[in-house]
Amino acid sequence: MQLNKEQIIAVNGSLEEHETDFDHLADKLTRRGVDVGEVVAQLAAFQVAIPSWALGAGGTRFGRFSFEGEPGSLEQKMEDIGVLHALTQTAGAVSLHIPWDTPTDYAAVRDIAKQNGIVFDAVNSNTFQDQPDNQFSYKHGSLANTDERIRAQAVAHNLEVVRIGEQLGSKSLTVWLADGTSFPGQRSFQKALSQTEKSCLEIYRGLPEDWSLLIEYKPYEPNFYSTVIMDWGTSFLLANACGKRAYTLVDLGHHLPNANIEQVVATLMSKGKLGGFHFNDSKYGDDDLTVGSIKPYALFLIFNELVYGMANNPQNPELAWMIDASHNIKDPLEDLLQSLEAILEAYAKALLIDQEALSTAQLEHDVVRCQEILQGAFRTDVRPLLQRARLQGGAALDPLSAYRKLGVRKRLVDERGKHTVATGL
Repeated sequence: MQLNKEQIIAVNGSLEEHETDFDHLADKLTRRGVDVGEVVAQLAAFQVAIPSWALGAGGTRFGRFSFEGEPGSLEQKMEDIGVLHALTQTAGAVSLHIPWDTPTDYAAVRDIAKQNGIVFDAVNSNTFQDQPDNQFSYKHGSLANTDERIRAQAVAHNLEVVRIGEQLGSKSLTVWLADGTSFPGQRSFQKALSQTEKSCLEIYRGLPEDWSLLIEYKPYEPNFYSTVIMDWGTSFLLANACGKRAYTLVDLGHHLPNANIEQVVATLMSKGKLGGFHFNDSKYGDDDLTVGSIKPYALFLIFNELVYGMANNPQNPELAWMIDASHNIKDPLEDLLQSLEAILEAYAKALLIDQEALSTAQLEHDVVRCQEILQGAFRTDVRPLLQRARLQGGAALDPLSAYRKLGVRKRLVDERGKHTVATGL
C-alpha cells in the first residue's frame, strides 16, 4: 500500500490550532535569539534509516508473538517504510540486514524505493547465526574464530554483503560481532582480538573506495563472560587499525548500566571516528525499547554533544542514523512512529541550546547556570516545530493519529492476512 499527500492533508484537518501554537513558540524562541526558520529547516532535513528487520514483531529468547499484517517480503517491508516516510518525511532510508533481507529482484526493490523517496543506508552482515549454505559453523566465533577457514568464510560473507549493497546504492557496511566466550579460560583474549583485527582489515581492504566500515560493539550477549568487541574503545582501536574510512558505531543499548554515552559521543567526534547511531532505549541492558520511552533526558544530552560535534568537528564524517528497536508487543509501525518523534524532539531541543552562553558559563565555572541552560532547552515543548517541519514536507501534523485515522494496520491485514510472519527474525 502507499499513502498519498491528499489522504494525509485530509486527516490533518484544520491547522488553526497548530498555527496558534507555532506562532506562540516561535515568538518566545525569537526573543531568546533562536533562528526558528533555521531550526525547522534542520529538522526537515533530518533523516533516520529504518532497519529492514524492524517492520515485523520483535522477539526474545523466550518467544515471539507475531503481529497481524506483517510484511512477508522485502518488497512489502519497503512499502511499510514508505508509509512511515509519507507520514513523517523523516524515514527516508532503509538499512538492510543480509541474509535476512537479500533482494531477489533488485530492479523491483530499487523501483519501490524510488517511488517512496527512500535511499539505501548501511547494509548489515550476519555472522552471529549459521545459515543453511554455510560450510562451517559460527558456534565458536566468526571473525575471531581459531579456525582460519571459518574466519575466511565470515570475511567472504561480509564482502558479499558489500556486493549486494553496491547494487542498491549503499555506501557503508555495519559489522556487529557476536564473538566472545561464556566461560573463563575458553579463549585467549589477545589472540581473539588479534584475529578479529586481521579479519576486519581484510574486509576493509575489500571495500569500494567510497565506502565506509562501521564497527559496532556490545558488552555482553549472546556470550556472557566476554565479547571481543566489548566497548567503544575496542571498536575505536579496530577502526584506527583498519584506516581512515573505518568508524565506530554507537548503539544506545550497547553499554553497561549508567555509562556516560554523551561523553563517548564527544570523544569519538573529537577524534573524527563516530560513524553513526543505532537508536533505542533501555532500563536494564540491551532492552531495545522505543526510543525516548525510558531516558528522554539522557537522549537529549547525547544530542547536545552531537549538535556541538556536528558544528565543531569537521574531521568527523556525516553521521548515519538508524533505529534499532524490538517491538515485542506493539504495532511495529506505531512503535517506529513513536521512536521517530522522540528522536526529532531530542534533536530539536538540543538545537535550542545557547551554546555560546553555555560555553561562557562553563568557563566561569557557573555550574548552576550550565544546568539551567540545558534544562531550559529540555523543558521546551518543541512539538510545534516538528509539526511545522512535517507540514512543509507534506507529511502528517500528527503521524500516529493519522496512521490510526487512515486505518493503515487494518488495510495491511486486509492485503496480507492475519497470520503473515515477517522475513528475517
